[in-house]
Amino acid sequence: MRIFYIHQYFKTPEEGGGIRSYYLAKAMAQSGHHVDLFTGYEGTKYKKTFVDGIHVHYLPVRYAQSFGFLGRVRSFLKFVALVILKTRDFAKPDFCYVSSTPLTTGLIGLYLRWHRQVPYYFEVRDLWPEAPIQLGVLKSAILKKLLYRLEKTIYQQAKAVIALSPGARDYISNRVPGKEVLMIPNMSDCGFFSKTEKNPYHKLQYEVSGKFVITYFGAVGKVNRLQHLLDAARACQEQQLHDVAFLVAGEGSELSKIKDTSEKFGLKNIRFVPFQNKYGLLSVLNVTDAVYVSFMDLPVLQHCSPNKLFDALAAGKLCISTLPGWMQHMLEENHCGFYTNPAVPQDFVKQIAAFVNDAGLLETYQNNARALAEEQFSRQQQAAAVLALIEGKPAEVRAYTLPV
Repeated sequence: MRIFYIHQYFKTPEEGGGIRSYYLAKAMAQSGHHVDLFTGYEGTKYKKTFVDGIHVHYLPVRYAQSFGFLGRVRSFLKFVALVILKTRDFAKPDFCYVSSTPLTTGLIGLYLRWHRQVPYYFEVRDLWPEAPIQLGVLKSAILKKLLYRLEKTIYQQAKAVIALSPGARDYISNRVPGKEVLMIPNMSDCGFFSKTEKNPYHKLQYEVSGKFVITYFGAVGKVNRLQHLLDAARACQEQQLHDVAFLVAGEGSELSKIKDTSEKFGLKNIRFVPFQNKYGLLSVLNVTDAVYVSFMDLPVLQHCSPNKLFDALAAGKLCISTLPGWMQHMLEENHCGFYTNPAVPQDFVKQIAAFVNDAGLLETYQNNARALAEEQFSRQQQAAAVLALIEGKPAEVRAYTLPV
């Protein structure tokens, strides 16, 4: 089959960031399908590359987390327009696989559905417009109404909708009763990441010899609320939990502010290192005992499916979440992590001290994390679910899709 794959923020392992689309598109190509993937990049003109069997079409659409609301909207709409224009140069595909965010990528699916009779699958990474509304970014009553209407239309017109968490699946099902909505969460790369002994070189490299290391990696934006991590580090320092060290390997619009606050607090137990691609992340995770997953406490964010969590599981790390919801239940039920209330950082000190003082308990939780990644979230399993969906094998889709 010929497939159009749409994702504005496509990344490869060498670039770092979320690479779900890379693995899914690669799996489609390896199964014999012709995949044309359309994405945006920082350049000034169109370019085409061939990446592991995927025909990747890079369109000049600049986007940065630091953009304001209008800047982001311009970027989103420019991407939609350029993809629609570019796809006119190609023969009609069998179907289109559209991945959000943003919600506006769904306009491409609608165009292909209505003007070229191309069916599309719609993958929902974040709930839009619910997320920007709860974040206070969208305030216009008229705009909210229009975006909710657009959201519903995109879901209704899709051949099927893929959600990345149970809560997102339930939300979408309530929006469009009767529509097929599958829950295929983010993936753990159990072939790339593994549970390893700490390398003495990397302990010296990151200056964490003899330390219990808690790491945050990935985006450092408003929604990530990394102030939570600073509060936890401050509480550990004040309560003289000197064996604990914190690493931050990230980039984003809030990074400078977080560094300034850390300096203001006089934190001696936290170190900032550069953002890492997937290969660089190996050395960071090698010295890491626990991974800290931080978000603002908004209802809509409780339905997120963050890449960093699934990388942490694959690497066999104790996982800490500042959000209640499905991640909390998954971590606690499988004894591979815990929820910590960021409003009470003193409680975090007690929670983490249990693992700092009991190597056996830490080992058990880390082994459970790796086992969970292998049993429920391997990238082979998630890719198989998507392939079964697009190839019309409903029994296999049900077998691979998690019932949670």
